[in-house]
Amino acid sequence: MIYSPSVIRVCISKHFFDERDKSFAVIQNPVDLPDYTESATEIILTTSALKLRINKSPLRFNFYTADGKSLSEDDSRFGVNWQDSRVINYRKLYPDEKFIGLGEKTGNLNRRGSSYVNWNTDAALHGVDADPLYKTFPFFIGLHSGLTYGLFFDNTHKSYFDFGATTDDEMSWFGADGGDMNYYFFGAQGIREILQDYTWLTGRMEMPPLWSLGYQQCRWSYMSADEVLGIAKKFRDREIPADVMYCDIDYMDGFKIFTWNKETFPDPKGMIDELKAMDFRLVTIVDPGIKIEEGYQQYDEGIANNYFATYPDGELYTASVWPGRCHFPDFTNDEVKEWWGAAFTALTDPGVEGFWNDMNEPAAWGQNIPWLVKFGEHYMPEIRNTYGMEMAKGTYEGTRKLMGNKRPFILTRAAYAGTQRYSAVWTGDNAATDEHLLLGQRLVNSLGLTGMSMIGVDIGGFMGNPTPELMVRWNSLGVYTPMFRNHAAQGMVMREPWEWGEENEAIIKKDIEQRYKLLPYIYSGFYQSTQTGLPLSRTLAIDYTNDENVFDANFQNQFLFGDSILVTPVISIQVMAEIYLPKGEWYRLSSEEKFKGNQFMIADAPLTDLPVFVKAGAIIPMQNVIQSTNEKGDGILELHIWNGHQPTEFVYYEDDGTSYNYQNGSYYKRTITFDPHKRLVMLSEVEGSFTSKYSTIKLKLHGFEEDVKVMAEAVNANKLIAITY
Repeated sequence: MIYSPSVIRVCISKHFFDERDKSFAVIQNPVDLPDYTESATEIILTTSALKLRINKSPLRFNFYTADGKSLSEDDSRFGVNWQDSRVINYRKLYPDEKFIGLGEKTGNLNRRGSSYVNWNTDAALHGVDADPLYKTFPFFIGLHSGLTYGLFFDNTHKSYFDFGATTDDEMSWFGADGGDMNYYFFGAQGIREILQDYTWLTGRMEMPPLWSLGYQQCRWSYMSADEVLGIAKKFRDREIPADVMYCDIDYMDGFKIFTWNKETFPDPKGMIDELKAMDFRLVTIVDPGIKIEEGYQQYDEGIANNYFATYPDGELYTASVWPGRCHFPDFTNDEVKEWWGAAFTALTDPGVEGFWNDMNEPAAWGQNIPWLVKFGEHYMPEIRNTYGMEMAKGTYEGTRKLMGNKRPFILTRAAYAGTQRYSAVWTGDNAATDEHLLLGQRLVNSLGLTGMSMIGVDIGGFMGNPTPELMVRWNSLGVYTPMFRNHAAQGMVMREPWEWGEENEAIIKKDIEQRYKLLPYIYSGFYQSTQTGLPLSRTLAIDYTNDENVFDANFQNQFLFGDSILVTPVISIQVMAEIYLPKGEWYRLSSEEKFKGNQFMIADAPLTDLPVFVKAGAIIPMQNVIQSTNEKGDGILELHIWNGHQPTEFVYYEDDGTSYNYQNGSYYKRTITFDPHKRLVMLSEVEGSFTSKYSTIKLKLHGFEEDVKVMAEAVNANKLIAITY
């Protein structure tokens, strides 16, 4: 089936086009077939971007560019075959072929020579090479011969990807324990273009609430309302910017979902009102397990309406998690999702605005939920990898309805392709080690290749106690992580910024302030994600695909944050770092020293100064420090421009940060361009009906020796007050 000139679906099935031919991930429909030719031995289908040659016997699918260059072909010997219910596709492996993607997977940026399993798992205490983890994104991008292609294997069963690891580098293969050989092939040339097509097919994120981009403080657990309020007050007293406090499982009555502990959290609304008075929002955790307890509303309603998973004979499935013996909602059922979503009144009525979906692989003590357990018509093996996404969907749809025109913040641990439509993700229970600091960044970068943009890690490591140096270093990297959340497990040392001594607190505070200065740039970056599917944190492979050095294990952790900021993660015990600067020219953000690209260098990396570079020609909007996103600020938008030799542009975006009014035109957008040849900065006419919160623009130039002219359409929307060099 053809979905667009560059997207073709191949489905080889034993049950063609029956009621099971549905997708949790895909939101688009196929179009009419283009012209094709057919002979006795093959069918040739051609679009403006792709040519698909289908050999009839043996059945083989081979993809080419429109002008005949080979992109990806079935292995001529084996192609697609079944072994009982297991279906496998063996594919040709090109000599120089690289593979990137698959989302939350450990290992190197280039997946060549590695194999992976998709089976969403509660991967507590996982190592840096563990597989599988919490999420399933069966989408990868292949690179060879200067060409690019993508492949999304839309099969929710336990699945496998082997990029030459077990075949003596002869072929790659992927498959699943059940279901169809059902994949979407993407033939656009360029990783950006493939991501745009993939997120067109599976959906893109909405604008997140602005407050979710500020600093978030979390712990398992703050044990009382007084402790939550006390932590929030310390942030304000010490003037350390922050926006979000969390309540982990101990806010509940016996860990029962949609309840509050009446002794330690006796007045949820009163607590949240006090938080809001300090410009904080609250995020609370929710797990899927419903405690077996008569008189408990969610249990009684679930039983009455047959909303829980069962064995094939109808007996309710029971497993133990935090509340004890539990049943599990069937989130494949839209009625169950609606019921689940409506129950959030227990949280939204007091004023909770963020909802953290955990334990939704689904997790149960002992891990192995029997495969004969049924969620509606689906057996466990078919639904496990999508369970977390369907829970997040129910949470999103329910809280959006309850909160009216206010954006909820949804966070989920388990996920499947398409989750970006409903939720942010984080990388689960990491450890307080330098190895996990680097792994976390690779996971963020790889998740960015699968449609996710709002991604976080547990800053400082969930398990274990970081050294002060590790905490400081990880916090400095958190500035450039899409979701900036500090989190720790029960029994670990306290992690708040003031727990590390005055000198380290000052560094942590400075870095958090940098995050708040960058919020105009970050928010505009998320707008770009909503429009194109490009992530905020980007592996260098996106923009420097043909540069072998970006795949080098020594430099694969480096990434672009937005269009123009290059970040080099450095472990806590190093004060110097070997880095690689791709082609072009770069400025060290902290010193403005200029460097030529396409070179290796040793960079100073003290704890006070993570190596961060800005691309020549960059346009980066910033603001002065505020204590929370609720704060109006001084009304000055700083436009920082770094001199370069090539024309550049930046799409600046702003809206109210909390409502859905932007979907009806209430936003403020303008394109800012820099032409180095004309020494000209131009601000386009404003699009949208929203009035910017910035009344004045301050242009700050870096690396310039000559004057620059400024031209602005509709200049009355903002007043230019100064140009500084």
